Amino acid sequence: MSATKVVKLCKSAIEATKPALQSLVYYGKVELVPPKFSDIPAIRSGIMKLINGAKTKRYREVTVREAWLNTLVTIEVLCWFYVGECIGKRHIVGYKV
Repeated sequence: MSATKVVKLCKSAIEATKPALQSLVYYGKVELVPPKFSDIPAIRSGIMKLINGAKTKRYREVTVREAWLNTLVTIEVLCWFYVGECIGKRHIVGYKV
């Protein structure tokens, strides 16, 4: 391969990934920010709804779709927890002794 072909290939790869990268940055800025003080009442009411739902056994009335979505959210939270653990200990497997 000549140098000009490599340069063309790199430029086309950059142009192809630019929209995906822009949307990744946008959603990263929107979704990965810590909660604001104005969000605390909504968080508190959500926790209270969860507690009241457990007391009244509302979990028995959950549809299959809601159960599937709750399962996916739980898996996502667990994966982020494990990624944070790996980042924190700076090793994928085990702790450095």
